[in-house]
Amino acid sequence: MTRPFWIIVLSAGTIMGLAVGIRQSLGLFLTPITADLGVGRETFALGMGLMNLLWGLGSPFAGAIADRFGAGLVAAAGGVLYAVGLSTMALSGDGENLLLGGVLIGLGLSGTGFSVILGTVGRLAPPEKRGRALGIVSMGGSIGQFLALPYTHVLIDGFGWVTSLFILALTALLIVPLAASIAGSPAAKDGSGGQTMKQAFREASANRSFWLLIAGFFVCGFHLAFIMVHLPAFLSDQGFEPWLAATGLTVVGLCNIIGSYGCGVLGDRYPKKNVLSLLYLARALVFAMFLVVPISEVSVLVFSAAMGFMWLGTVPLTSGLVAHMFGTAYMSMLFGIVFVGHQVGGFLGAWLAGRLYDMSGSYDTMWWLSIALGLMSAALHWPIAERPVERLVAVGQEFR
Repeated sequence: MTRPFWIIVLSAGTIMGLAVGIRQSLGLFLTPITADLGVGRETFALGMGLMNLLWGLGSPFAGAIADRFGAGLVAAAGGVLYAVGLSTMALSGDGENLLLGGVLIGLGLSGTGFSVILGTVGRLAPPEKRGRALGIVSMGGSIGQFLALPYTHVLIDGFGWVTSLFILALTALLIVPLAASIAGSPAAKDGSGGQTMKQAFREASANRSFWLLIAGFFVCGFHLAFIMVHLPAFLSDQGFEPWLAATGLTVVGLCNIIGSYGCGVLGDRYPKKNVLSLLYLARALVFAMFLVVPISEVSVLVFSAAMGFMWLGTVPLTSGLVAHMFGTAYMSMLFGIVFVGHQVGGFLGAWLAGRLYDMSGSYDTMWWLSIALGLMSAALHWPIAERPVERLVAVGQEFR
């Protein structure tokens, strides 16, 4: 690529902002859609769960295509699918299109989300600045959430949920022209030592730390999907006005602007796996405090801020670990595989919360399960061997 690196980072961050921002705002639709269509929360939650699952399952394939042919066409196609999925949700008459819309949005996100975009940036960034660059692009997702949530809230209040989804679909199409800035053929063999894509997959699959990373990232997806999809409904159940949920999720995005970049910087200075362990431990403590302290507008906003500092901070750390251990030649594909774990967690976090709520009328089990999983993820990350594989050491290409 001949474009300046800062243009690629800016374009990549903007694509992430649009993709992740709109996705994070979809929880605001749970209450109006279920009330209007007369369906249970499980139906909407299943649609959001399928979105997360297809996003994850599609990411390794989208990443592999981007590793071989470049990210531009993959991101453009993803933007189109994203818009079609949002439009499909808007046409939901009996709830079935909520599921189809979730599938299409998930496939769109697989081409516009973390694996493709971060793989492109990670391959081009200098090793000593990779964590910072990945943090900046992840920060784009946080800025997108910060802007998309009030934007979506105003749309729903002013136009209703159907028109709002069509407007969001048009907004998602902005990804298509932005994708031109990250187009071009990647240096697919850079750092590969002649390794093929199939060999890269086998090498990672035989590495115990790779599986620990996948298992730990599962918990991140579980936490994020549960809060994103169900926090608005949870607060409504507690008698709060809709503005508090929109404000709380906006605070998450605002604080994560700092958190994403900060975690990327910490990953350049300290062992990434240790930072991840402490981050998940902190999440478990924040969940516990939220349950113990009497709920109020203040406690909701404090909880949102605390979660925001850790929201997408896992992404530059986890993707940085993949690059550090296996190199950048097939980073999009390998991080896409790790991301499958994240999105399986996201599917369960979204769907299981709706299922348990419809069964018991409460989210209590989900809150306690989130605490337990946070502690589990902290334990899983600590024994990861944070060092380049022997192949990289042998050819003198160690990655920080």
